[in-house]
Amino acid sequence: MSPRTNLFLIIGVLVLLVARMSVFTVDEREFAVKFRFGEIVKADYTAGLHFKIPFVNTIAKYPDRILNYEESEERFLTGEKKNLIVDYFITWRIIDPGQYFRSVRGDELFAEQRLSAIIREGIKAEFGRRTVQEVVSAERSEIMRAMLAQAGQRAPELGIELVDVRVMRIELSDEVSGSVFSRMQQERARVAAQLRAEGSEESERIRSDADRQRTVILAEAYRDAEIIRGEGDARAAEIYATAYSQNPEFYTFYRSMEAYRNAIGRDQDVLVLSPDSEFFQFLQEQSGATP
Repeated sequence: MSPRTNLFLIIGVLVLLVARMSVFTVDEREFAVKFRFGEIVKADYTAGLHFKIPFVNTIAKYPDRILNYEESEERFLTGEKKNLIVDYFITWRIIDPGQYFRSVRGDELFAEQRLSAIIREGIKAEFGRRTVQEVVSAERSEIMRAMLAQAGQRAPELGIELVDVRVMRIELSDEVSGSVFSRMQQERARVAAQLRAEGSEESERIRSDADRQRTVILAEAYRDAEIIRGEGDARAAEIYATAYSQNPEFYTFYRSMEAYRNAIGRDQDVLVLSPDSEFFQFLQEQSGATP
């Protein structure tokens, strides 16, 4: 191969290399920033094929998608000066690649550290205004909304957008757990004592009401019994009076026989009376009539 041919080959290869270095592509899932000797020239490229000047321009690419960052074992003080251990995660995305480069030099790790510092400051401020119970209760979503709104105002300084912040875990530190559990036990004991007192009061009320009803029922039963007994006695007296008026001598005899049966009709009965007592009038007449 002649020297001329070799020269043409070398020149062709150099042209291809320069052409290759002059072209770059931008994917739909990324941003591209063009620099000229370290200064930003353009940062609003669309997806497709673009050109640059080799050795003068450089290209940096950043992801155009939602990114995640997790932080764990972070400690925050509540308004009661109690330590809470919090795990949370952040979702964010780049919205201004030029500002992103100027603020964090395009370093994703540095951006996450800066963003995490903003989030920690927001959580610290929100937790510092609330008690442990308020933090771990249903107010947690309200805390996250307030903190997200506050942090979202500072995120554009980094050329990024804060999409969301979520707390994965809130745990009491060891020194707080004991006091919280003790307070919970005391509260449960207080509620139990109150329930027992209310139960005892209700039991006494029921017992008193039952005693009252028993007294009323017995009194009404005694009243009804006395009324029935009085009516029975009146009816008996009426029957006796009717019988007496029909045959006074037989009635007197019958009543005397009942009196004998009740008084001396049992074994070992002893009756001390005068022999001429009216009680024995029918016995005396009976004995006197015997020949």
